[in-house]
Amino acid sequence: MKRSLLILLLVCLATLGSYAQKSPVDEADMSINNVPRTGQRVSMQLDNKRVEAAWLKQLNEKFGSKVKNNKGIVTMDGVIIEEIAPTPIRVISKVDATPTGTTVWWSIDLGNAYLAKDKTPVQWKSAEKYLKDFARMMYREDLVSQIAEAERALVASQNNHMAVIAKADAIKKDIEKNKARKIEIQQMLAANAAELQQFNNLIDLNLKEQEAARGDIVSMRVALEAVKERMNKIE
Repeated sequence: MKRSLLILLLVCLATLGSYAQKSPVDEADMSINNVPRTGQRVSMQLDNKRVEAAWLKQLNEKFGSKVKNNKGIVTMDGVIIEEIAPTPIRVISKVDATPTGTTVWWSIDLGNAYLAKDKTPVQWKSAEKYLKDFARMMYREDLVSQIAEAERALVASQNNHMAVIAKADAIKKDIEKNKARKIEIQQMLAANAAELQQFNNLIDLNLKEQEAARGDIVSMRVALEAVKERMNKIE
């Protein structure tokens, strides 16, 4: 049962993921410190803070001290990104929140030209793949997080279900105790009724005994009067 529910949950997540996992890359201009720059931008339907943290982590792990972050504007001078170019390049990057998610933008100075779709098509494709790979990684991590959360929710639901069953069992036991108590009370009532009948019978017997005792008193009085009368007749 647990396995079938989890499989169904994973299928639902995968279906949702197929709609959400789109990471279009386009050419976009951005003004950095009042300087207009042409760059490349990837869009993700994910939380801005999460994406920004992951992007900075990836850059720091790969380029270390060369990564400079000034109020959200990241610059890297003289770094080599093998996937894009074999020679040192200069990168300026920024992560922004959008109404539908997050964008990661960067502008790359290749040394002899700036990254542009028409002017540097080969490097453009390589940079596009780099951003898309990052977006795919973020979507995979998001799905892993959703699956983990769904599994926790499933465990919580199962625990709750077991608690409800345990509660039902406890109620059933209370009902059985109540039935046993009812039988015990009925037996006590029956015994009480029998005892009451005994007392009533004793009262009836006592009344008869009282009547017999009164009869004895009358008889004794008659006998006494007879003895007295005989005494009076003695001369």
